[in-house]
Amino acid sequence: MSTYTTSLIQLFLTLFSSHLYTCWSEGNRLTYQIANSLLKLHTSMCKGLSSLPSSCLEKAKEMRVKFSHLAETHHKHKVQDGKAFQDLETLLNNKSALQAFRGFLRSEFSEENLKFWLACEEYRVSPSKTKASSIYSQFINPDAPQEVNLDAETREALLNLMDSLCADTFNKAQQGIYSLMAKDSFPRFLRSAHCMETIRAF
Repeated sequence: MSTYTTSLIQLFLTLFSSHLYTCWSEGNRLTYQIANSLLKLHTSMCKGLSSLPSSCLEKAKEMRVKFSHLAETHHKHKVQDGKAFQDLETLLNNKSALQAFRGFLRSEFSEENLKFWLACEEYRVSPSKTKASSIYSQFINPDAPQEVNLDAETREALLNLMDSLCADTFNKAQQGIYSLMAKDSFPRFLRSAHCMETIRAF
């Protein structure tokens, strides 16, 4: 086999494996089926590589190691994602599960509680008067377009706190809405087609 042909094979193997691994590392997950198919394809290819120079064989071995790593990593993610539905707190910290929950609430036209909780979480991490005013006008004010279900005492207390803001301003209201979701919308979500479809997708 010519040196030119050997170099081409090495270049192909290097570029293909590097691109595949980069896509995975950046979060563009391949499905387990694709990774598995690549492993099978690679095994078939290896049967015909015995006549290639050792440098090409080494590169092929590197590819197999990366394919195996991809499949193993996907399996670990799958196990972790499957646990995302065990309670509301875990779900809210899992991007895929949160997206599914949000889709379910949107289908029921009841997304305001989750939006409020997320807005409060963002405010708690990085408080500002602008964010506080936005939360109050969007979710708490009696004329708010997405008014959440808060008791009169909590609502009145928030109004009084708007002139003395701090990172904990919305904590009580946020916890109250969290409790509502945990008792109502979250259990309904677990019984919904949205949840079943998401679990199957994992």
